[in-house]
Amino acid sequence: MSRQPQIDVLRGLMLVLMCVTHVPTRFSEWLGQPFGFVSAAEGFVFLSAYLVGVVYGGRALRFGQAEMRKALWRRAGVIYRAHIAMLAFLFTVIAWIGIRSEREAIINLISFYLHEPATALWTSLALIYTPPLLDILPMYVLFMLISPLVVSLALRRGAMAIVIALSGVLWLAAQFGWNDVVYALVAKSIHHRVPLGENGAFDLMAWQLIWVLGLCLGVVRAQTQSTFASLSVRFPVRAAAAAVALAVALACMFWRHAVGQSPFPGVPQLDFLFDKWHLGPLRMLNFLALVAAAVHFGPRLGAAARVRALELLGRQSLPVFCAHLVVVLIILSAVGDKVGQLSIWTEVGMLSGTFLVLALVARIASEKGREGRAPQGIAVGVKMQAVAAEKLAAR
Repeated sequence: MSRQPQIDVLRGLMLVLMCVTHVPTRFSEWLGQPFGFVSAAEGFVFLSAYLVGVVYGGRALRFGQAEMRKALWRRAGVIYRAHIAMLAFLFTVIAWIGIRSEREAIINLISFYLHEPATALWTSLALIYTPPLLDILPMYVLFMLISPLVVSLALRRGAMAIVIALSGVLWLAAQFGWNDVVYALVAKSIHHRVPLGENGAFDLMAWQLIWVLGLCLGVVRAQTQSTFASLSVRFPVRAAAAAVALAVALACMFWRHAVGQSPFPGVPQLDFLFDKWHLGPLRMLNFLALVAAAVHFGPRLGAAARVRALELLGRQSLPVFCAHLVVVLIILSAVGDKVGQLSIWTEVGMLSGTFLVLALVARIASEKGREGRAPQGIAVGVKMQAVAAEKLAAR
């Protein structure tokens, strides 16, 4: 299954936007949610799920469900180990610097760890306690663990619509606070003392909808053995509907840049409609409008939108994401959260240095991957021949 460079470019763009958002500069406000009331996190999760559906849906079709499950769980293990490495860096190096320098930004970041170190350690390993900035990888691990079931169901004829409908029901339940109810029941059953606010900002019951949608679209691509354009065949977005989706997306984008990050200035009671952490209904509408517009118009613009630097970042998304966390934590421990207090040239220097580090990490990871690709390719080729021989013998 050949890679889709346009998807890697989009993932690279999401990583750049997340980096700009997390590095404490005045550009965080300007470039946060640039396409409307949808952040880079939604795009990154959706595109990651799409690629998981493409790669592992294709593996299930070629090698069978058992092989797909093993491969997905192996990948979940890789992401889990990356998460453990980030925790170790935060709880040792960054915690030591933050305490010695009395850096408020770091102390606030690990406040629960400082008050309950033993509980924080075992619950962070169990993906329960997730400090701010380190809450995307645990969500990614959990979603990868449920992906074998979702991919298996999505591959069955007529079952994909049921999977998406059930996912939509869970998202709807999250809008009424059911994620908090489930968390309280789990906390009571295993007797842990991690407050809900230390469980990460993302409402998993809501965010699983974005993952499931991306996963199902990826499975469609795997089934058609074609490009992103093939999605318009299985999920046709007619010109009129695409025009409406584009109008909604553009309206949300202009709205966001006209009023700022808060969609309803002076009326905070309505902000839940665009809430990021629970994926409010209008936010989901904004997101789905962007997806529909991308499915319809994307294939026409894809060839022109290929940027090699972003493509490299997107292709090495896991090491690049971890590197961006390391850099952000170092900056916070060095200068704190001084948005607007530093000179613009200092902030430009911090961002430029950060992007240089990410580019170097992506290049090194790419070179290492290229070195190991030939032996892996031989192993896969041998396995494909064995599977073909078994099918021939079964006839």
